[in-house]
Amino acid sequence: MSEFRQQLTLSVAVRDDARFANYHAGPNEQIVQALQAQWTVRGEPFIYLWGAHGVGCSHLLQAACHYAEGLGHQSVYLPLDELAEYSPAVLESMEQLPLVALDNVQAIAGNREWEEGVFHLFNRIRDRQGHLLIAGHQAPNHLGIELPDLSSRLSWGMVYQVEPLEDDDKVLAVLLRARRRGLNMSDEVARFILTRGPRDMQGLFDLLEQLDQASLSAQRKLTIPFIKAEMGW
Repeated sequence: MSEFRQQLTLSVAVRDDARFANYHAGPNEQIVQALQAQWTVRGEPFIYLWGAHGVGCSHLLQAACHYAEGLGHQSVYLPLDELAEYSPAVLESMEQLPLVALDNVQAIAGNREWEEGVFHLFNRIRDRQGHLLIAGHQAPNHLGIELPDLSSRLSWGMVYQVEPLEDDDKVLAVLLRARRRGLNMSDEVARFILTRGPRDMQGLFDLLEQLDQASLSAQRKLTIPFIKAEMGW
């Protein structure tokens, strides 16, 4: 792999907190199982995930990379919305890694050069019997991909829709993330954050990080009065 591509993969490194251990699956438990089963004999080497912004597709792709690394398999996470400004030549030799995860594939829809680059990468990974994860905001046939061969490839393996969490599951997800951060949070506080904060999970997690930093700075517990004062709610 070229020095440029090595630098590129470092610049888009997976988030350390994007792991299965701090992902509350809720209705998406089957997806987590499928991603972990990729490394078993009966696992599906190609999986496509799709869902609306904030439902956790990016988290799942990055968690799958952490999981693979934990099993001794090298991986790379490539958010195509950030890489589309480069030449698709950055994809060359990526098939040498056991797992390639391409996020936000909708970003290359209509870009013939990039569509062909992803198509050829798919074929090279298949030829090497590697593993490929792709995520987008829409189902494969609704992405607006213009290259017919790529459009069909995206549906070759297992296709899963990542479902948004209901409110009770969102509370559990916030509590899980708080515990992983070492925060002592009550159900009441988690539900208060849910009623006043963002509705999408990434927004809630960003808010939780902000409140965690604020409570550390103020040396205060994360209580409803403290959150009201900090957020102006």
